Amino acid sequence: MSFAGRIAVITGGASGIGAACARMLAGRGAQVVVTDRDIARAATLAAEVGGTAVALDVGRRADNEDAAAEIEARMGPVDILVTSAGVLQRPLRAEALTEAEVEEVVRIDQIGTWNSAVAFGARMARRGGGAIITIASIAGERSMPLHAYSPAKAAVIEMTRCLAAEWGRSGVRVNAVSPGFTLTPALAQAIAAGERDPALLEGSSALGRMVTPEDIAEAVCFLASDAARCITGINLPVDAGWLVAGSWATYGGLPPARGNLP
Repeated sequence: MSFAGRIAVITGGASGIGAACARMLAGRGAQVVVTDRDIARAATLAAEVGGTAVALDVGRRADNEDAAAEIEARMGPVDILVTSAGVLQRPLRAEALTEAEVEEVVRIDQIGTWNSAVAFGARMARRGGGAIITIASIAGERSMPLHAYSPAKAAVIEMTRCLAAEWGRSGVRVNAVSPGFTLTPALAQAIAAGERDPALLEGSSALGRMVTPEDIAEAVCFLASDAARCITGINLPVDAGWLVAGSWATYGGLPPARGNLP
């Protein structure tokens, strides 16, 4: 799976899932552009992978247009876009969420994804090709106490389908990856602080494990590759089977491992 000669832009690429995508795409030959609000961290990662760093606040439409124009003027046409920029939300009662918290989640996770996809995708469409992978979430498919984040990620899944149809005849494929509970630095910090229970996170999935950022990056690379040339408009959960496991609680939970049965 080689991306030699291709330019890949990763929003929110300075850490977590975005950083894993940057490293893996670069390792497979892509010329990587790491964009992030934290330009210092983006520059550090870009130097590590032999790429370029560009400051970007995805929540500002004009900033996305400026970044797309700058990147293509300096480096050439972008072939791959990964919209990994996002913010998390505390699990709170609906009435406890402030207006500012809701607006920030929607601005970055939903509108920010739209802004980046349109800025880079419209250029891809005019050239007749490209691949966009949005980072959604299993939270966009199930009810959770994340009253801003879950609806925003559900919107990302639907906008992925809409843009896939919009640009399909122009040769642009648009797909989503929905991570499950992923052991990013942010989640690792919450576990270390005693705010999340790793046993509960692992036990709620069919495979009995959490996801790593590299697991997400593998799915992103597949969807960006020519091996997925006939795949567009899908949402691919990478969740260790979390989505399929929950309803089994009604029947007493998942069956235990069979072991080495004859």
